[in-house]
Amino acid sequence: MNTEINRISWKCRRGMREIDLLLREFSNTILSSLDECSINTFDQVLDYDDQKLFDYIFKNESLGNETHEDFINKYLKKFDKQGNF
Repeated sequence: MNTEINRISWKCRRGMREIDLLLREFSNTILSSLDECSINTFDQVLDYDDQKLFDYIFKNESLGNETHEDFINKYLKKFDKQGNF
């Protein structure tokens, strides 16, 4: 599992600064405490391009996938608003 977490952590490095900071901080503080299903969902969320993630997180524009939106709402948006989880 550590190999998988390391791979996902590298995947958090993004070109858009806002997304990069949010994803890397989340991965450094929360990722290792997630269950396997949530880790897999986070990995799938990371497949979206930066602009699509930015538009959903900050502008509430749909991703078209309820599972991914639920994960972002539960973890990333909550994390973003408080500066921590």
